[in-house]
Amino acid sequence: MKIAIGADHGGFELKEKLVRFLRKENCKVKDFGTNSLDSCDYPEFGIGVSRGVSSERFDRGILICKTGVGFSILANKFLGVRAVVAYNAKVAKLSRQHNDTNILIFGSKFVNFDKAKKILKIWLSTGFEGGRHSRRLNQIKAIEKKLLKST
Repeated sequence: MKIAIGADHGGFELKEKLVRFLRKENCKVKDFGTNSLDSCDYPEFGIGVSRGVSSERFDRGILICKTGVGFSILANKFLGVRAVVAYNAKVAKLSRQHNDTNILIFGSKFVNFDKAKKILKIWLSTGFEGGRHSRRLNQIKAIEKKLLKST
Protein backbone atom coordinates (compact mmCIF):
# COMPACT_ATOMS: atom_id res chain seq x y z
CA MET A 1 0.00 0.00 0.00
CA LYS A 2 1.27 3.48 -0.90
CA ILE A 3 0.76 5.94 1.93
CA ALA A 4 1.38 9.69 2.07
CA ILE A 5 2.04 11.13 5.52
CA GLY A 6 2.53 14.63 6.85
CA ALA A 7 2.49 16.60 10.07
CA ASP A 8 3.10 20.00 11.51
CA HIS A 9 5.38 20.60 14.49
CA GLY A 10 2.67 19.37 16.87
CA GLY A 11 2.51 16.01 15.14
CA PHE A 12 6.16 15.62 14.16
CA GLU A 13 7.19 13.12 16.85
CA LEU A 14 4.15 10.88 16.30
CA LYS A 15 4.67 11.06 12.52
CA GLU A 16 8.26 9.88 12.85
CA LYS A 17 7.17 6.84 14.87
CA LEU A 18 4.32 6.03 12.49
CA VAL A 19 6.61 6.24 9.44
CA ARG A 20 8.91 3.63 11.01
CA PHE A 21 5.93 1.44 11.95
CA LEU A 22 4.40 1.63 8.46
CA ARG A 23 7.68 0.72 6.77
CA LYS A 24 7.98 -2.33 9.06
CA GLU A 25 4.48 -3.27 7.87
CA ASN A 26 5.81 -3.18 4.26
CA CYS A 27 3.94 -0.03 3.29
CA LYS A 28 5.53 2.35 0.80
CA VAL A 29 5.59 5.66 2.64
CA LYS A 30 6.16 9.16 1.26
CA ASP A 31 6.88 11.64 4.06
CA PHE A 32 5.76 15.16 3.16
CA GLY A 33 7.24 16.67 6.35
CA THR A 34 7.63 18.60 8.55
CA ASN A 35 11.05 17.41 9.55
CA SER A 36 11.52 19.13 12.90
CA LEU A 37 9.80 20.47 15.99
CA ASP A 38 10.19 24.05 14.70
CA SER A 39 6.92 25.95 14.54
CA CYS A 40 5.38 25.78 11.05
CA ASP A 41 2.11 26.24 9.20
CA TYR A 42 0.17 22.98 8.76
CA PRO A 43 -1.31 23.71 5.30
CA GLU A 44 2.16 23.49 3.76
CA PHE A 45 2.40 19.81 4.76
CA GLY A 46 -1.25 18.86 4.36
CA ILE A 47 -1.45 20.00 0.74
CA GLY A 48 1.02 17.39 -0.53
CA VAL A 49 -0.72 14.53 1.26
CA SER A 50 -4.21 15.68 0.25
CA ARG A 51 -3.24 16.33 -3.36
CA GLY A 52 -1.52 12.94 -3.54
CA VAL A 53 -4.59 11.08 -2.30
CA SER A 54 -6.94 13.19 -4.43
CA SER A 55 -4.94 12.37 -7.57
CA GLU A 56 -4.77 8.69 -6.55
CA ARG A 57 -0.95 8.68 -6.55
CA PHE A 58 -1.32 7.30 -3.01
CA ASP A 59 -3.81 4.75 -1.73
CA ARG A 60 -4.23 6.49 1.61
CA GLY A 61 -2.96 9.42 3.60
CA ILE A 62 -2.20 10.25 7.23
CA LEU A 63 -2.00 13.74 8.74
CA ILE A 64 -1.04 14.68 12.31
CA CYS A 65 -1.29 17.95 14.20
CA LYS A 66 -2.19 18.73 17.81
CA THR A 67 -5.99 18.38 17.47
CA GLY A 68 -6.55 17.15 13.92
CA VAL A 69 -9.08 19.87 13.22
CA GLY A 70 -6.99 22.11 10.95
CA PHE A 71 -5.84 19.20 8.81
CA SER A 72 -9.42 17.93 8.57
CA ILE A 73 -10.64 21.26 7.26
CA LEU A 74 -7.79 21.40 4.76
CA ALA A 75 -7.87 17.80 3.51
CA ASN A 76 -11.61 17.72 2.91
CA LYS A 77 -11.28 20.65 0.47
CA PHE A 78 -9.66 18.30 -2.07
CA LEU A 79 -11.74 16.48 -4.66
CA GLY A 80 -12.28 12.85 -3.71
CA VAL A 81 -10.75 13.15 -0.26
CA ARG A 82 -12.74 11.75 2.61
CA ALA A 83 -10.71 12.57 5.72
CA VAL A 84 -11.57 11.55 9.27
CA VAL A 85 -10.20 12.65 12.62
CA ALA A 86 -10.16 9.44 14.65
CA TYR A 87 -9.49 9.40 18.38
CA ASN A 88 -10.50 5.76 18.74
CA ALA A 89 -10.58 2.50 16.78
CA LYS A 90 -14.39 2.37 16.50
CA VAL A 91 -14.53 5.70 14.64
CA ALA A 92 -11.67 4.61 12.37
CA LYS A 93 -13.38 1.31 11.54
CA LEU A 94 -16.80 2.85 10.90
CA SER A 95 -15.26 5.62 8.81
CA ARG A 96 -13.80 2.99 6.48
CA GLN A 97 -16.90 0.76 6.43
CA HIS A 98 -19.44 3.53 5.89
CA ASN A 99 -17.52 6.42 4.31
CA ASP A 100 -14.56 4.79 2.57
CA THR A 101 -12.25 7.35 4.19
CA ASN A 102 -8.88 7.74 2.54
CA ILE A 103 -7.09 10.12 4.90
CA LEU A 104 -6.73 9.41 8.61
CA ILE A 105 -6.01 12.35 10.88
CA PHE A 106 -4.63 12.20 14.41
CA GLY A 107 -4.55 14.82 17.13
CA SER A 108 -1.28 14.21 18.95
CA LYS A 109 -2.63 15.86 22.13
CA PHE A 110 -5.24 13.09 22.35
CA VAL A 111 -3.62 10.03 20.76
CA ASN A 112 -0.26 8.57 21.79
CA PHE A 113 1.82 6.23 19.61
CA ASP A 114 0.36 2.98 20.98
CA LYS A 115 -3.20 4.17 20.49
CA ALA A 116 -2.41 5.63 17.06
CA LYS A 117 -0.82 2.35 15.98
CA LYS A 118 -3.93 0.39 17.04
CA ILE A 119 -6.25 2.85 15.28
CA LEU A 120 -4.09 2.84 12.16
CA LYS A 121 -3.96 -0.97 11.94
CA ILE A 122 -7.75 -1.16 12.06
CA TRP A 123 -8.18 1.69 9.58
CA LEU A 124 -5.77 0.11 7.10
CA SER A 125 -7.31 -3.35 7.35
CA THR A 126 -10.99 -2.37 7.20
CA GLY A 127 -12.78 -2.37 3.86
CA PHE A 128 -15.67 -0.35 2.54
CA GLU A 129 -19.05 -2.08 2.93
CA GLY A 130 -20.68 -0.57 -0.15
CA GLY A 131 -24.46 -1.03 -0.38
CA ARG A 132 -26.41 1.91 0.99
CA HIS A 133 -23.11 3.60 1.77
CA SER A 134 -22.17 3.61 -1.93
CA ARG A 135 -25.38 5.42 -2.73
CA ARG A 136 -24.50 8.12 -0.21
CA LEU A 137 -20.93 8.48 -1.42
CA ASN A 138 -22.21 8.77 -4.99
CA GLN A 139 -24.39 11.68 -3.85
CA ILE A 140 -21.31 13.37 -2.42
CA LYS A 141 -19.36 12.72 -5.64
CA ALA A 142 -22.20 14.32 -7.62
CA ILE A 143 -21.99 17.42 -5.42
CA GLU A 144 -18.21 17.56 -5.99
CA LYS A 145 -18.74 17.39 -9.76
CA LYS A 146 -21.31 20.21 -9.65
CA LEU A 147 -18.98 22.36 -7.58
CA LEU A 148 -16.11 21.64 -9.96
CA LYS A 149 -18.21 22.69 -12.97
CA SER A 150 -19.30 25.92 -11.29
CA THR A 151 -15.74 27.16 -10.78
